[in-house]
Amino acid sequence: MEYAVSSDALKGKVILVTGAGDGIGKQAAISYAQHGATVILLGRTVKKLEATYDEIEAAGYPQPAIIPLDMKGATKQNYIDMVDTIESQFARLDGVLHNAGLLGVLSPFDQIGEDTYDDIMQVNVKAQFLMTQAVLPLLHKSEDARIVFTSSTVGHSGRAYWGTYAMSKFATEGMMQILADELSDTTIRVNAINPGGTRTSMRAKAYPAEDAELLKTPLDIMPLYLYLMAPEGKAVNGQCIDAQPK
Repeated sequence: MEYAVSSDALKGKVILVTGAGDGIGKQAAISYAQHGATVILLGRTVKKLEATYDEIEAAGYPQPAIIPLDMKGATKQNYIDMVDTIESQFARLDGVLHNAGLLGVLSPFDQIGEDTYDDIMQVNVKAQFLMTQAVLPLLHKSEDARIVFTSSTVGHSGRAYWGTYAMSKFATEGMMQILADELSDTTIRVNAINPGGTRTSMRAKAYPAEDAELLKTPLDIMPLYLYLMAPEGKAVNGQCIDAQPK
C-alpha cells in the first residue's frame, strides 16, 4: 500500500517522539518536523538529542524541544512532571511515537537473567504504560490525536532465543489493542508499527554478521510513520502494520 500524506500534513501538531536520539526515532522526528510538526525529542542521551535538534533547526523546520529522560529509571511522577512541562510550554499534545526500546541479550529461555528481564519490561512495557497514562488527558484535548507503538515480527509470532524482547512486544501489541478499543469513540487513534529489518544499531546488535547495506534505512520506512500520525490515517485504529510487508 502507498502511504501518501500532504507536505504540511502535520502543520500545527505537537508530537512527542521517544528514542529520538538515533535510528528510527531520529528519522521520525525529522520527518514529522519536515511535515510541519513541533517535535518533542525524548531520550536518555542529551548529546544525541541535541544532534537531532540541530538537524531539524538547520533545515528550517519548526523549533523542536528536548526532554532528557532515562525510561529505565523513570517513575510515574517523572511522567506526570513531563506532561506538566509539555502543557505549560505547548498547551497541547497531538501525537506520541513510542519508539524507544531495549533489545537485551538473545539467549535460551532458561538463561534469561532476571535483571535483563526487568530492564526490558521496564523500558519496553511499563515505561510506555506509565507515559501513555500520563499523556492521555492532554491527547484528549486534541481534535485529532495519535498514539503509535513499536512492535516487531517477534511480537506477532514468538521465536526461539528472542526471549524477553519478544515477550515485551507481545505485551506492547496487547496494550495497543486494549487502548484502541477503549478509545475507539474518541478523537484518539492507536496503532503499532513493526518496522521490520532496518539499518539501525539495535538491528546490528541482533544480527552482527548481516550485511546492513541490504537493509532498508529508517528514511525508507517513514511513509507509514507519517501516515499513522497524519489526518490521512484517521480511519486506521487498533492495527499493527508491517512497514515492510513480505
